[in-house]
Amino acid sequence: MTRILFFLIGFVFMVLGLSFIILYLNLLSLGYNLSVYVNFIIRRIECYLEPIGLIIMLLALTIKGDKKNELHLWYCIKLSRLLL
Repeated sequence: MTRILFFLIGFVFMVLGLSFIILYLNLLSLGYNLSVYVNFIIRRIECYLEPIGLIIMLLALTIKGDKKNELHLWYCIKLSRLLL
């Protein structure tokens, strides 16, 4: 359950960070070049949410959880195979 919660928190952070990055793309239409845009994005705190969210999501996917739920799932799968 905690892995799902961390995955959702990471997803929200990533969406917020990417939305700010996309919103700041309007600077390119005002006449700024790409290097000034990237420099601006690097200095904004709210744009750091995107890599933080990505790291949280990857950690939630790769770190193994407790064995209690895996054992329960294993018995459910074995029971369903016996019934079929």
